[in-house]
Amino acid sequence: VPEEDDMLEKLHHHGGDLMHKGRVDVSEDMTRHDEERLYQLISNHFHYTNSSRAKDILDRWSEFRPKFRKVMPVEYRRALEEMERMRMGVAAE
Repeated sequence: VPEEDDMLEKLHHHGGDLMHKGRVDVSEDMTRHDEERLYQLISNHFHYTNSSRAKDILDRWSEFRPKFRKVMPVEYRRALEEMERMRMGVAAE
């Protein structure tokens, strides 16, 4: 989700303010994999729709990249962390 022109703030308050009710985490900590996937998703969107907005984002990626935020359901993040702990526990044995 790009944080631009208060768009993220508007999204926070749409549909019951999910972030502040604890159902989603909004963070800036995208991994390299997240960034590559995001770029590919926008590239695919441009390819299939010829979106001028997508083209602008791709052409100015270094400017737009810092504006994106990672939005993840809290329970999904917990499940991923639990799976990683279990994997590490099995690997340690």
